[in-house]
Amino acid sequence: MIYDGAGGAPYEADVAVNGDEIAGIGDYSGARGRTEIDAAGLAVSPGFINMMSWAVDSLMVDGRAQSDIRQGVTLEVFGEGESWGPVNERTKEEMLRSQGDIRYDIEWTSLGDYLEFMEARGVAPNFASYIGATTVRNYVIGEEDRAPTAEELAAMQELVREAMREGALGVASALIYAPGFYAKTDELVALASAAGEFGGMYTSHLRSEGNALLEGVYELIEIARQSGVRAEIYHFKQAGRANWPKIDAAIAAVEAARAEGLEITSDMYTYNASSTGLDTTLPPWSREGGQEEFIRRLKNPEIRASIIADMRTPTDRWAQYLAQNGPENIMLVGFKSDALKPLTGKRLSEVAAERGTSAEDTIIDLLIEDNSRIDAIYFAMSEENVKKALVLPWMSICSDSPAIATEGVFLKSMTHPRTYGSFARLLGKYVREEKTLTLQEAVRKMTSLPAHNLRIEQRGLLAPGYYADIAIFNPDTITDNATFAEPHQYATGMVDVFVNGEAVLRDGEPTGALPGRVVRGPGWEGRVAR
Repeated sequence: MIYDGAGGAPYEADVAVNGDEIAGIGDYSGARGRTEIDAAGLAVSPGFINMMSWAVDSLMVDGRAQSDIRQGVTLEVFGEGESWGPVNERTKEEMLRSQGDIRYDIEWTSLGDYLEFMEARGVAPNFASYIGATTVRNYVIGEEDRAPTAEELAAMQELVREAMREGALGVASALIYAPGFYAKTDELVALASAAGEFGGMYTSHLRSEGNALLEGVYELIEIARQSGVRAEIYHFKQAGRANWPKIDAAIAAVEAARAEGLEITSDMYTYNASSTGLDTTLPPWSREGGQEEFIRRLKNPEIRASIIADMRTPTDRWAQYLAQNGPENIMLVGFKSDALKPLTGKRLSEVAAERGTSAEDTIIDLLIEDNSRIDAIYFAMSEENVKKALVLPWMSICSDSPAIATEGVFLKSMTHPRTYGSFARLLGKYVREEKTLTLQEAVRKMTSLPAHNLRIEQRGLLAPGYYADIAIFNPDTITDNATFAEPHQYATGMVDVFVNGEAVLRDGEPTGALPGRVVRGPGWEGRVAR
């Protein structure tokens, strides 16, 4: 059964592939191919597009991208706030210093260099990237909490233009984290406008997904309005029980903007828990100046007291993940220090009780001891809201995770189950089991919708002349198996996956092939007719 990605009813047919492209779709029962696959009883669709991937460094360790390929993902989109280029000597040193279990040399300077480096290295999925607004800010002015001068802003815009010429999809911000938090709306409008000169878009992790959720949505819409670009909300969510009812107003705001003629879209993962650094529970001002300054402040008794006071004082100026969710709803999953790894999988409330310290003091002590952000899972969202968002016609799908394997260095830390299951969960839980949406609509959300939003040509549909990125799966059995307690478990039910016409998964197992290519945005100066 063909689910071509356009969202229409499925139909029975054969798919012919020649080289890296789809040659035709129809009745080829009388034809013979060099390779033939019997897909009777299976669904055949375009490969899935992961609208927000952190495989940016995991692919350097294992290019097979098994956690995603085994779900049918054939295109990884990088760049939430931070991109792996451009880098200068200072930012390169910071990137090297922040590395944890995954370690590598930085052999590139520009974003274009990084993309070409990864393609030459060899990876299974295709990949693309935004230019990170935080990366640009850090490159020019560092991690200071101030507005750029006119000259600095012009330099930041030129970095965006350069990245667009190298193939960036647009510019993406992450406004909940320092130093991205320090950027004001006018700065973001300027960067989005520079991307817009090349047909790029603006995508953002909103300034708030909790107490100031609606203000965050309004800001994104205003940036789109002033810059004239398309805009996307990263991982649409409402964090903290008190904020769950805001979903209707957030949806209404997006749909009003769309009715106005603005192209506003969003993506999400299929879980009611998020994951980010434990350091986000602290006020953003504490992070000004970078990691060394951050740790110095945490060790200063007076500053520490001020930080704790801010953590306990209700506000809508920054994301108070601890106050919104409570220590019992925060699971610690990723430490840099071997000495702290035994705490992996424990709730913050457990660790605080074991240490006999408050939740706030426990967080600060752990951040000092690990000298890292410490990965955590926040059980912060509503399942009802997940279902309400999934059916929105402008909602696509992401993992917000690396693409990893159930082996090697990846087992040194836990991860969010979305790493292994976000796409399979949509097809298994929400389509087959709960019938929240149809299979053809779910496929559209993972294929043609994101391809259109990103302005990616010849991908996202099963159609003649399109690249042969193809997923073949059993809709009756596809299942996400990863859990919060045991996340390192592959999804099952994906049978075969092709990237650019080459098999990367056959009969549910990786082939070892690494045919992934850079997928570049509309401003790429090296673009050719095909």
